[in-house]
Amino acid sequence: MRLRTEPGLKWLVLGLIIFSCLITSCATQKNTLYLQDIRDTTIAVNGNFEPRIQKNDVLQITVSSLNPEDAIIYNASNTVAPTGGGGASSGSTAALGGFLVDQQGFIQYPVLGAIKAEGLTKKELTDQIRNQLLERRLLVDPVVSVRFLNYRVTLLGEVAHPTVVNVTNEKISILEAIGMAGDVTVYGKKENVLLIRDEEGKRVIKRLNLNDKNILNSPYYYLQSNDVVYVEPNKAKQYTGEKSRLLLPVIFSGLSLAVIILDRLILKD
Repeated sequence: MRLRTEPGLKWLVLGLIIFSCLITSCATQKNTLYLQDIRDTTIAVNGNFEPRIQKNDVLQITVSSLNPEDAIIYNASNTVAPTGGGGASSGSTAALGGFLVDQQGFIQYPVLGAIKAEGLTKKELTDQIRNQLLERRLLVDPVVSVRFLNYRVTLLGEVAHPTVVNVTNEKISILEAIGMAGDVTVYGKKENVLLIRDEEGKRVIKRLNLNDKNILNSPYYYLQSNDVVYVEPNKAKQYTGEKSRLLLPVIFSGLSLAVIILDRLILKD
């Protein structure tokens, strides 16, 4: 006695396999490429990127002078631990040990008092503090340094690893940030990435096309502190999420049944 399978069932299983593959691989190669229209070239960058200080930023400010003892007081808040017991913060220090920019855009700096920081670059704030120290003859030849302690950006949506990226060098491009989040998935819309930014008291919402070479010269190419980048899902993901949850179990159940039939169904010669 010899066993043989029904040829029609083989074609049925093959058709179901092909159909399921088509359903689960809707993303095209075009949607997976960055900067699709770029060629070997040199692109001029308009201006140098310099982040501006915002409300709720935490700044590390260090001051040195020819007389180190005179400069100690201006560095005190950089090392003060946060107060415990549920008490309110003084406004000059934060959990990170720096100077907090309050809701009015000021920092409370030793001796100098309230200094407007919001909207300034680090260099502008550095020059302002140094000039006040010189004008009031508080220090001789002071050297002032300002750094961000809370420079971070958030990556959400169709990236491999949604995350908050802490930027230690205070400069990061949108492509670098996405790379640190594991890249955009095959279901992400690179041509319509959403950027949310707080700027001068307003919330700016901008859509960026990462497929376009002009992104390299965009004012939004470099991210600012507290920026949120959201990669939207494409239609393939929406179809997969809405339809495939219902359709794929039926397909795979059919495949399993067909395999069982092929394995069990026999015809005697």
